[in-house]
Amino acid sequence: MAPRPSLGLRARLMFAFALLCVITTAAVAGGIYVQARVAILQRTQDAAVQAMRSRLQALYPLRDPAPDAAELGRIAGAVAEGDDDALALYHGTRSPAGPGRPCLPFGRPCRPRLDPEVIPEALRREVAGGHIAWQRVVWLDGPHLIIGTPLLIVDPDRTARASGIEVYLAQSLAPEQRSIDGLAASAWLTGGAALAFAVVLALLATRGVLGPVRELGRAARLLGEGEMRARIAVRGSDELADVARTFNDTAAELERHVRQLREMEADARRFVADVSHELRTPLAALTAVADVLDEEAAGLPEPAGRAARLVSQETLNLTGLVNDLIEISRFDSGVAALALNEVDVAELVRATLRTRGWPERVGTELPSAVRARLDPRRVDVILANLVGNALRHGEPPVSIRLRADPRWITLEVRDHGPGLDEAVLPRVFDRFYKASAARARSEGSGLGLAIARENARLHRGDLTVANAPDGGAVFTLRLPSRAPDQDGGAE
Repeated sequence: MAPRPSLGLRARLMFAFALLCVITTAAVAGGIYVQARVAILQRTQDAAVQAMRSRLQALYPLRDPAPDAAELGRIAGAVAEGDDDALALYHGTRSPAGPGRPCLPFGRPCRPRLDPEVIPEALRREVAGGHIAWQRVVWLDGPHLIIGTPLLIVDPDRTARASGIEVYLAQSLAPEQRSIDGLAASAWLTGGAALAFAVVLALLATRGVLGPVRELGRAARLLGEGEMRARIAVRGSDELADVARTFNDTAAELERHVRQLREMEADARRFVADVSHELRTPLAALTAVADVLDEEAAGLPEPAGRAARLVSQETLNLTGLVNDLIEISRFDSGVAALALNEVDVAELVRATLRTRGWPERVGTELPSAVRARLDPRRVDVILANLVGNALRHGEPPVSIRLRADPRWITLEVRDHGPGLDEAVLPRVFDRFYKASAARARSEGSGLGLAIARENARLHRGDLTVANAPDGGAVFTLRLPSRAPDQDGGAE
């Protein structure tokens, strides 16, 4: 499954800073807002109750203990002041409602006066029980504070009793609401400013953290690409500086080890090349002697003849091994080059089979008119190795199939044997690797397939192997139709 995309480190740090700032600002501003709101409403409520009590005290003694509507209107008018609305009730009788306050400058009614239906039932019951009470309600187009109180009558014996008169006052809380809204707007502005500050702070923090991290990533990438001198600057003495120093120490140690390995590899390649070249002269002499022994083997007694033939065969094998080592050393040193020619690929395959006496043993499927610009000698080496391996280690029939398109040509060499073990497939082209450790030493050096793949890659192509579904190994050589010119060096 593909990994799910995630936010980068910068985005996560900025998100964390912003989230922390928003939570902190919301907690602080929200707490201040709630406390200020409660304080404003409490102060307004206490002031309104006190003002209503003071106004009611001016009404004593009451003119009529059983007031009519006009008297109730006078009581309500004495309690109401400014923008406040008041209502007086007495056992079903109530003070008359006015025409409503005029809305300047036109003088038309703006809103109705306080009505019993506006007063909450809970507040009515509390006042009817002889207590002064208040409640905030939404009336008309804004919040109001409704205060209700019963009026008491003091008898000559100085005892107070309920008069049955209830007075209600509705005071607008619009100024307080504007103050509270101003507090909320200030809280939002403060939160926005704090959020902007947090973003700026996060940018500064991420720059200080991500700068060294990016530099470390760049140096690690260069190191992975083979630039062993990649280092990063060490700044300060914090944890990032420790990481930078550790990276530099590791890179220096890695550079030292790589340099040693390269020197050892170069020495090994020079040793193989030098030994191979030094062996060519004595091998040439041995080959001549082996030819003489091979010719005289038939006339020698059986033990001596068998020994002569063995020496001749081993000399040929050693000569092949030395030639393979010389060829491998050319690839390793980068001096192997292509000698390109325009060739008929089908004819090249037939020539390879004819030279080695294999036409009767190998089936072919070779379409005509397939031409390519290749190195015939190297392609011949590849095909000879593949077909020879199929004949020695596979089972008949062995076949070669040619396919072509405008850009590539493909040659498949297949046998119908048991195929290769799955554990062997990844290592078939390794140097000196043999699929079976029990195979005789004379059957090959283990360099043939490695040289074949190097030749394919020198053409900017490739050589692969797989098992056919119905049995047998299939080696696939894929080469470009027009191999590029090279000044030497295999890829």
